[in-house]
Amino acid sequence: MEKVTRSLIEQKVEVYTTAKDTDFRLSKTNENVFVNSTQPTEAEISVFVNPNKTFQEFLGIGGAITDAAAEVFSTLGKDKQEEFLKAYYSDEGINYNIIRTSIHSSDFGLGSHTYIEEGDKDLKTFSIEKDKVKRIPMIKRAKALIKEDLVFYASPWSPPAFMKTNNDMLHGGKLLPEYNQAWANYYVKFIEAYEAEDIPVWGVTIQNEPMAVQRWESCIYTAEEERDFLKNYLGPTFEKNGLGDKNIVVWDHNRDLISQRANTIFEDPEAMKYAWGIGFHWYETWAGGEPKYDNLKNIKESFPTKNLLFTEGCQEQFDPTQYQRWSNAERYGNSMINDFNSGTVGWTDWNILLNENGGPNHVRNFCFAPIHADTTTGELIYTPSYFYIGHFSKFIKKGALRVSTTTSRSTLESTSFQNPDGQIVTVVMNKTDDSIQYKLLVNEFETINTIPPHSMQSLVY
Repeated sequence: MEKVTRSLIEQKVEVYTTAKDTDFRLSKTNENVFVNSTQPTEAEISVFVNPNKTFQEFLGIGGAITDAAAEVFSTLGKDKQEEFLKAYYSDEGINYNIIRTSIHSSDFGLGSHTYIEEGDKDLKTFSIEKDKVKRIPMIKRAKALIKEDLVFYASPWSPPAFMKTNNDMLHGGKLLPEYNQAWANYYVKFIEAYEAEDIPVWGVTIQNEPMAVQRWESCIYTAEEERDFLKNYLGPTFEKNGLGDKNIVVWDHNRDLISQRANTIFEDPEAMKYAWGIGFHWYETWAGGEPKYDNLKNIKESFPTKNLLFTEGCQEQFDPTQYQRWSNAERYGNSMINDFNSGTVGWTDWNILLNENGGPNHVRNFCFAPIHADTTTGELIYTPSYFYIGHFSKFIKKGALRVSTTTSRSTLESTSFQNPDGQIVTVVMNKTDDSIQYKLLVNEFETINTIPPHSMQSLVY
């Protein structure tokens, strides 16, 4: 991508806004123009963009098509299904291009299942027939809208019960060493089965949340155990089966312990060669404290050839009276801006659709999604989070490069990307109770804008 040498004088800046206590939802609210800049002062609030300094390449934004999402989708009328798919996957919607799914079951579904009969270590009974009923048809409809920009990846929540120390898909436990190879073969079978359905698999994560003993499907790996499974089994098994081009993502858990996992796996040359990068979630705040964005920056500095991928986040503790709670959206905005500024290449929300109970979930772990369906009325409910995510996904294109962006005050948060066609998108968030006037300075050009309280803006120029 060429450096920006073009003059921005009289160049238009389109401003799109989503704001609390207004009707603005990704609404075009202004069209400004750039003028020659003057020296900003300490009394002014400024956003500084330097397009000559670019960083990671943007992979995309999306969410998970779980069994729960597919179950709820299947209850919608034809017109609501169309509306829903367009809302996420089209230009008139917010242009998602990433899809995550589970390798067999997770907590978000009607129950636990695997693709084999219990005890079948040779995987002779392997079949994805269950996925073909609702999950795969939904994935295919999304894929048809995304087209060539699709990034589809899958994560296991647990191996089959007989492969584990606790003989249970739920409640943690570990993979028994004698099943290391059988479990590695299982990923291969999954990829081959999905690709036979014309769903190209970009990659896998090794294990969802490998340090959490959950009351739902879960499996524990220490950093050393995950490293050794990757280098001795999964990586070589992919290569042996002609799947060496599939991307393997390690960790797939919170930002709190991520550095130890990266250090253990990426310092091992044999393991590192099989790892595309490291995935992370945002739930470390369960223990109190703020999100650990600095840990991401440390990994990017320490292992610059490895990629960061946000693999899951959602607002926990579903409450049907809180669909429009603005802090849910601001959690998304804060995470996305800081994750991207820390070097993250792609961002994956959790369930793209849940029902009016925040499910279905077979262990009652009910959560929010950006869009809910009320299955009693057949209506779709759009939450503020949907629009906040859209401030990124609607405008930033796959292949964009992140552009150096900083703010002069902590009251504003911001990030920018330059699309392959040269267009720049600067996203600005205001979490305060006040309207804020700010200058956007790009090289030697500036434009003045106002952002309402509790709002998000995308400036496209």
